[in-house]
Amino acid sequence: MKKQTKVAIIAGAILVVVGAAAVLYEKLILSFAPQTMVITEEAGTVTSGAQNVSTTANQAEAPTVPAPNFTVLDTSGKEVPLHSLVGKPIILNFWASWCPPCKQEMPDFEAAYKKYGSDIQFMMVNMTDGGRETIATAEAYIASQGYSFPVYFDTKQEAAIEYGVSAIPTTYFINAQGNIIAYAAGAITAQHLEQGISMMQTN
Repeated sequence: MKKQTKVAIIAGAILVVVGAAAVLYEKLILSFAPQTMVITEEAGTVTSGAQNVSTTANQAEAPTVPAPNFTVLDTSGKEVPLHSLVGKPIILNFWASWCPPCKQEMPDFEAAYKKYGSDIQFMMVNMTDGGRETIATAEAYIASQGYSFPVYFDTKQEAAIEYGVSAIPTTYFINAQGNIIAYAAGAITAQHLEQGISMMQTN
């Protein structure tokens, strides 16, 4: 009888652990899923789930949001301020090589860079904390995938702080005048990337 009770207790404990693990897994998946795409443009402001983004028109009410400046390092170690790239639209993406959703969307960014690289500035900003992510690990990942878009390193976390980045990937779309047109929290699709690009080019 005692043995049966002990077995029942162990079985119950296992069920509790499995249940807790399932809940934790679901939360982790949700934290990596596309959460929000907020579109701010002269034509209006729209907030919706990243899976179904649309725009509205209300030109008089939309605020202009200047993109905060920051300085990061390029692959040669040169300091590059974001504002030095203003004059063309800018796609600003925060990523790390240990981040699965970042890796998921990168082929679409590479395709967009090959298509629009002469007309749009791409700032693929690596969250280089010096611990979990270093310049070496980031460069090794980019090289292993054969990506050609420009990579920058936020070694002082200046860019992340200026943009309040608390989760990655996060993407900002900045027009040629240096104003934020849209941002997306979470991995985005090629369709959303094209939508952001279209908005930058028309505003």
